[in-house]
Amino acid sequence: MKTRSLSDQERVAWLRLIRTERIGPTTFQQLMDRFGWNAQKVLDALPELTRSRKAPSPPPQSMIEDEIAAAQKIGVRVIALCEPDYPEALADILDAPPLISVRGDMTAFLKPGIAMVGARNASAAGRRMARDIARDLSAAGYVVTSGMARGIDGEAHMACLRARGSTIGVLAGGVDAIYPPEHASLYQEIIEHGLIVSEQPLGYTAKARDFPKRNRIIGGLCLGVLVVEAARRSGSLISSRMALEQGRVVMAVPGSPLDDRTAGSNGLLKQGAWLIENAEDVINALEGMATPRNHQVNRIAKSGLATAVSAQSATDNRQRLLQALSPTPIRLEDLAAASGLTMPVIRATLAELELDGEAESQSGGTASLPVTN
Repeated sequence: MKTRSLSDQERVAWLRLIRTERIGPTTFQQLMDRFGWNAQKVLDALPELTRSRKAPSPPPQSMIEDEIAAAQKIGVRVIALCEPDYPEALADILDAPPLISVRGDMTAFLKPGIAMVGARNASAAGRRMARDIARDLSAAGYVVTSGMARGIDGEAHMACLRARGSTIGVLAGGVDAIYPPEHASLYQEIIEHGLIVSEQPLGYTAKARDFPKRNRIIGGLCLGVLVVEAARRSGSLISSRMALEQGRVVMAVPGSPLDDRTAGSNGLLKQGAWLIENAEDVINALEGMATPRNHQVNRIAKSGLATAVSAQSATDNRQRLLQALSPTPIRLEDLAAASGLTMPVIRATLAELELDGEAESQSGGTASLPVTN
């Protein structure tokens, strides 16, 4: 797949495919690799690709055309993975969103990015630390990316805007779905002076399972992730784990051992995360880091995923994977150890299982048996 702009017809086909039930980013890339990155060919072949009684049903073309028209009316662009405007850093991750919707100033993608995440119920000290570091990073030419949530996220975004810097808000819902509601004015400011990003359809309301998906985008857009206050079971720790798997720098602000809100971030420091007290520490941690290149296409082309299954018994591979899977997500590396299959075979077989509704690829390079809400 070469870097190129999509025609209107191709964009509709890409959107129909990724909006199809049981097709996530990983399965999307597997299928596109198999069919020469022609989304319409994949759509036409779906009935033959599934072993289940009912093939996945793509949304009607008219529905996607209406979504694109509605997006254009409010100044939203839908950008595909193969297009030159797609952010290089995000394209570098394994489960990059095939398409993203963006609203605002796209020059934010051109600056080196730092993700800042943390507690929603942050302390006054944590909020001040987030403001100070975000402000100084903005002054140094970095764009700060976060999830527009209450607490640390909101403080980081607002500090960048007050410093006349740039910030990126990544939403778990649609690019027009403001959450929390009290951040409506912040959302508008980010549109005017930064960028809002989402992989979800316009108008989509986020569910709990969508926030880890959002977190992988936050980390994927950046050189590193800074955690400011996180409890032991905080979603911010998921962001840091994903960032580490993506080859990003993981950093944390130390906190009092008497405050449960910092137990998780202090734990990261014990595990080797960079200790951060100010923006200068962040810049030093990133010293020598090159902006991730867009190697996604090369990885896909060289992976041999389209022919991997033919090298081994497809039926046997399915059975071995299903035996190793459970409702609890498992890392693909651990799945390889448990099943004895190679990574290319695992990814290709998972794509088939996902199409049949027998497995689910999760964010952060994990998979599980189907989870019902």
